[in-house]
Amino acid sequence: MYIHPPAAMAADPATTHSLEQTNLVPELHHQPHISAPDEQDREEPPTSTPSNTCGSPLSHHGSHHVHLGFFDPVGVEQLRRRLAKRSESRSRALHHPSSEHSEKRSTHSVSSELTLELTNDGSFDFEKTLRNVIKKLDESDIKRRELGVAFQGLRVVGLGASASYQETVSSSFNPLHLLRRIRSKIHPATRDLLSGFDGVVRPGEMLCVLGRPGSGCTTLLKVLANQRQDYYAVEGDVWYDSLTPTQIEKHYRGDVQYCPEEDVHFPTLTVDQTLRFAASTRTPRARVGGMSRDTHVELFVEVLETLFGLRHVKDTLVGDASVRGVSGGEKKRVSISEALATRSKLQSWDNSTRGLDSSTALEFVQALRIATDIARQSTIVAMYQAGEQLYEHFDKVCLIYEGKEVYYGPANRARQYFIDMGYEPANRQTTADFLVAVTDPNGRNVREGYEERVPRTASEFFEYYRKSDVYRANQDDVAAYHDEFVGKPERVSLYKQSVKEEHAKHSNKRSPYIVSISMQARALMRRRAQVLRGGILTQVIQIAVHVLQAIIMGTVFLRLSDTTQTFFSRGGVLFFALLFAALSTMSEIPALFAQRPIVHRQSRAAMYHPFVEGLALTLVDVPITFITQVIFGILIYFLVGLQQTPGQFFIFFLFVFSNTLTLKAWFRALAAGFKSAAPAQAAGGLSTLILVLYTGYMIPQPYMIGALRWITWINPLRYGFESLMVNEFHTVDAECAVLVPQGSTYDSVPLANRVCTTVGSVPGSSTVDGNSYVGLSFNYTYDHLWRNFGALCAFGAGFVSILLFLTEVNQRIAGESNVILFKRGSKSDVVKAAKKEASSDEEKGHSIAQVNGDQGFDVKAMQDTTLEVHETFSFHHLNYTVPIGKHETRQLLEDVSGYVPPGKLTALMGESGAGKTTLLNALADRTTFGVVTGDRFMNGHPLPEDFQAHTGYCQQVDTHQPTATVREALLFSACLRQPKEVPYSEKKDYVEKVLKMCGLEAYGDAVVGSLGVEHRKRTTIAVELVAKPSLIFLDEPTSGLDSQSAWAITSFLRSLADSGQAIVCTIHQPSAELFQVFDRLLLLKMGGQTVYFGDIGPHSSIMLDYFHRNGARKCGDSENPAEYILEAIGAGATATTNSPEAAHVQEELDSILAESRDKPPVQTRLRNGYPTSWVYQLALLLQRASEAYWRSPTYVISRLVLNCASGLFIGFTFFKAKMTIQGTQNHLFAVFMSLIISVAAVNQMQVPLIAMRDIYEVRERHSRMYSWTALVTALLLVELPLNIFASSLYFLCWYWTVGFLPSRAGFTYFMLAVFSPMYYTSFGQAVGAMSPTPEIAALVFTFLFSFVIIFNGVLQPYGQLGWWQWMYHLSPYTYLIESILGQALGKLDIQCSSVELVTIEPPSGLSCAAYMDPFISVAGGYLANPNATSACQYCEFSSADAFLGNNFNIYDSHHWRDLGFFAAFVCFNVGWIYVGTYIFRIKKGSLFNFLRRLRPAHHS
Repeated sequence: MYIHPPAAMAADPATTHSLEQTNLVPELHHQPHISAPDEQDREEPPTSTPSNTCGSPLSHHGSHHVHLGFFDPVGVEQLRRRLAKRSESRSRALHHPSSEHSEKRSTHSVSSELTLELTNDGSFDFEKTLRNVIKKLDESDIKRRELGVAFQGLRVVGLGASASYQETVSSSFNPLHLLRRIRSKIHPATRDLLSGFDGVVRPGEMLCVLGRPGSGCTTLLKVLANQRQDYYAVEGDVWYDSLTPTQIEKHYRGDVQYCPEEDVHFPTLTVDQTLRFAASTRTPRARVGGMSRDTHVELFVEVLETLFGLRHVKDTLVGDASVRGVSGGEKKRVSISEALATRSKLQSWDNSTRGLDSSTALEFVQALRIATDIARQSTIVAMYQAGEQLYEHFDKVCLIYEGKEVYYGPANRARQYFIDMGYEPANRQTTADFLVAVTDPNGRNVREGYEERVPRTASEFFEYYRKSDVYRANQDDVAAYHDEFVGKPERVSLYKQSVKEEHAKHSNKRSPYIVSISMQARALMRRRAQVLRGGILTQVIQIAVHVLQAIIMGTVFLRLSDTTQTFFSRGGVLFFALLFAALSTMSEIPALFAQRPIVHRQSRAAMYHPFVEGLALTLVDVPITFITQVIFGILIYFLVGLQQTPGQFFIFFLFVFSNTLTLKAWFRALAAGFKSAAPAQAAGGLSTLILVLYTGYMIPQPYMIGALRWITWINPLRYGFESLMVNEFHTVDAECAVLVPQGSTYDSVPLANRVCTTVGSVPGSSTVDGNSYVGLSFNYTYDHLWRNFGALCAFGAGFVSILLFLTEVNQRIAGESNVILFKRGSKSDVVKAAKKEASSDEEKGHSIAQVNGDQGFDVKAMQDTTLEVHETFSFHHLNYTVPIGKHETRQLLEDVSGYVPPGKLTALMGESGAGKTTLLNALADRTTFGVVTGDRFMNGHPLPEDFQAHTGYCQQVDTHQPTATVREALLFSACLRQPKEVPYSEKKDYVEKVLKMCGLEAYGDAVVGSLGVEHRKRTTIAVELVAKPSLIFLDEPTSGLDSQSAWAITSFLRSLADSGQAIVCTIHQPSAELFQVFDRLLLLKMGGQTVYFGDIGPHSSIMLDYFHRNGARKCGDSENPAEYILEAIGAGATATTNSPEAAHVQEELDSILAESRDKPPVQTRLRNGYPTSWVYQLALLLQRASEAYWRSPTYVISRLVLNCASGLFIGFTFFKAKMTIQGTQNHLFAVFMSLIISVAAVNQMQVPLIAMRDIYEVRERHSRMYSWTALVTALLLVELPLNIFASSLYFLCWYWTVGFLPSRAGFTYFMLAVFSPMYYTSFGQAVGAMSPTPEIAALVFTFLFSFVIIFNGVLQPYGQLGWWQWMYHLSPYTYLIESILGQALGKLDIQCSSVELVTIEPPSGLSCAAYMDPFISVAGGYLANPNATSACQYCEFSSADAFLGNNFNIYDSHHWRDLGFFAAFVCFNVGWIYVGTYIFRIKKGSLFNFLRRLRPAHHS
């Protein structure tokens, strides 16, 4: 039979040849399964077979295949017609040359158009063209290659046990635990992940890998894709043709690719940009017909977009959870197209259908089938819940049972193999579900008469398989592959030659990357620019923040006067210009970790070196940083009024710009050195503290202690700050603001007998030279200006080099562990079995599998525990409309009626977007906006006010406190949802019954966050059952589960219903056997309209009969009724509103209402809104939050380490500060820097705060478990002790090292270690109350905190704040700094250092005392040599009170007043936590609605 290629391949020969070079033209000898639309019935003999083919003994299959135009038939046909017209026009050119030039061109066309065939009427002949394409390619010199994989005796060994104990704060400090961890590093425990695997996947074949979660599917896919770095050892033989895994890794990595479950792409790139980038990095040098690279990429991407139906979204962003983009199915096709664009020869797809509905999953596999057939790839796919149509696309299947291969062979023989073994499938059970069910002790059915003969354990299955004909055929297949392809040097030589021809001219021919470094850099720089353009809002916000901060700081230091009074302020503004660049750069760290999985995956696909991505990021950022710094620099420079000469401005800009680039390189290099964002951010915060402290502004270099002074030499900020200072002060000759002595007494005294107090002044001069000031104060000199620039450039180059190196060698990110964690102290059989399994080779058995696998649902316990339900829930004519803006609404539900009787399992179904979850939310009274009309009744009476407390609602997403154990989660729910009259012991006993009923006894002490998908879903259901609901709603309970887990959950629901429970459940296209579990069905179509409501019947007979009678085609015996009815919705079936069934439903509803009128209404359980008291709620919430913190040692310890390290560092930086003027200022900055570290603490605090609030908002709020005020109070009270304890450690490390008086430690401790954490904790939580995510909370907090820091009178003294002085009084840190410093240093004397003493020459004949006493009596200060008659040594301040009061408006007498003001700020913050939570989280948008109501109405 003749097979047709894609129309796009029938273009001019250059197109066809280049596409073949990229393996897009199918190989006819292997019968690729592609057919063009409308041409599938033609017969044609096959062409000759190329020499490098491989037949497969197992490849004679009946797999189902897809025609070329499946996704976009219109696009394929348009491409076909366009290319046909192109060939027709060229044909006319061949027959009508008009000139000598045309003649030459025609000759060329003749030679190149040999592959194009025209029919008699001149139209394009698709079939003949393909034959000529293959013939031409076989004659060409371009070497083609394919790659299969064979493996024999494959064994994969992993590290550690599969279950362990949860880490806690105490275990982290336990020395015995530390020793055990060291021992495990030296002698690691290992376990077999896979053992005894044999098989082969040939080019053009698709292998389906099946198994239960944890069986080893992902491990097999990764190892076959040569991703071995995650495993302790990989043993056995793996052959890629004649190549070894080592050769593949070193030289041909791009030919083998592992595609993870998630579709990981840059969200702000369009589909077209994503594919073009992939194609450009893997475009070969040898292209048939001399086609240019750009043309090759253009045509290649066009074919891919047409082939996979992406033309209509080519300019749409790919998107992610936060960026709106293409749909899930389209994103899957982008992943396939990208993998195809990289021209990989072997691909592994890991569970890529998880979370997709069955139709989208089918689209995905159909796309893979097309890719495999066209590109002659070897494709390996692992998936859950595979439908029959989906399964039919595979050639082979591999079934894994607890890490052992129990079947590997033809997909169409697998079902019969296990039937012959002695197992039988359930009614209408798909083949894939049947195969997985065989490996589940609770899910398999033994045929009659085989009870004693069938294998039961994984080892027995393995031994049975080893004795079967299928195994022998597989061995023959592996042997045939080995004999034909393995150990053939000539094949290796041909493969190398093919790869070598693809390498670019200047690339390393032995490298897996086929394009040169410069070409990679160009492509990556282009992509980086596209990424930034797609996320342009981020860049706009970045510039806006810089502009805002420049304006604020510019106006704070507005138009500084040219006097010595502004010297300190000039230093402050220059320091801030550098500091802000450092702080703003830290925000890049999370973004760098977000892109790392993409870079890692693409570098594994040999698209580019990771270090080139780091280089491109750096280079593209240069112009963006330049523009941002131009705006920032101009605003701050001219608002402040720094030296107004072009040269000095450009030097200022040069150093700020260079410093910003250098610090960006530093933080990027820092991020590149870590595997997760949290420690990188902690290290970034600590490094920022060090950089800021040792810049030389807060503590000048001469005053630093010798042991730490060396840090300034490795601090790039120091070189930038020195250069900015000497540049600014080089031309300054400032008028002295304070001449000593002065006053009316000294008006007649000549200038020679007066002096300026500013450092650098000269006796007899009223001005101070800026060079002298910076030289004496900071030890800076103008001669160092360009030396410093060279040092900055060296630092920048060094940091960039470190960035590139670390980016290349550290591509991994910290992954999630598959280990189930248990509460410390529990005696879990699961942990014991896991440790036994990992202890030694002799003991390794199946104990862990037995514990895991046999834990089913306890039906007897279910019958004993489930409450008898008598209430019938009914709903009548429900309508639901929502606003969509501009005074328009959309109706989501339309006239929906029905009822839920006790003891029945009711399914809600419909196509995507029909309104299933919307209806479930409306029934459960959980809609948050819009208008619901219609009636809902319990026993014919209106719903009780506490209806939500009577019901259980299991959401699709399992939302729990991740650190709580299963038993604690259930007990928490039971204690807060059962009435307070029920004794605690009774609640606890009921929890144990529910644990047994749900099959969770062995996992009672397991931490919820570490559970697998199935056990987490069971926990979600159990949490609702302990509340003793009369009605249970479930939303997609089987989403994301494998087929056996889905069956287990659905069977559990069936048993619950049989025990008398009323259950309503949405379900998305279930398998036939799952569908049969339900009693009744409510089917919706688009628009929320009812199509069917009624019984399903045995084998779906009642429901199917209804659809047959109303015009739908007959459902086949082998069809899935659930899929059939969704198809029938669009096939003309009449909705129930116009049918006899609809009338019958209405009669039943009327009957229920009539009968129920005689029954009493359902009593309201809750009197005050909640089952328990507020104090009881608070106590339980405090207990849960405290346990969560205790079990998060990383969070707690990082907080403690941050405080201890910062305390020691700041303390030793200002070590034993003396009571000189500079020493007093050092005390001031020691306090100031103590407040800065709260930023890191608050940013860290937001994450658990918002996570716990999300649990409340998503699940617990709707269940009426507790009051939001109790939650807010608990979160505040649990955080305060931690922060107070951490601040206490800081105080102990800091206070005495700085040199404060021990006698005054009490008040300072009270303010710094008690009140300060109370302030920043409440401030941080108040900001968190307004913020939807931790990222936004961090941005808002940092922005608001900058105001608190800027206006507290330290960076810019109060007297010079000008218009902003009102903000000084509103800054809480004004009062905190004044209270701490005023009390700690009040009434202490200052002794000036020799540098700080001002030398004054008294008039002849006067002693120093006689000359200066009148001035000192007014201005203060003291004389060091009062009796001298020359060179009077005057100190400007005699006490700390005078220095702090005159310069910083700080007075000791205010410290109790300041305490009161600061306490008021804390109270305000606490109040705002409640107000903000209410406005922004409880009554969302109510504030904005109120503001809208204040606006005058517009009448039309």
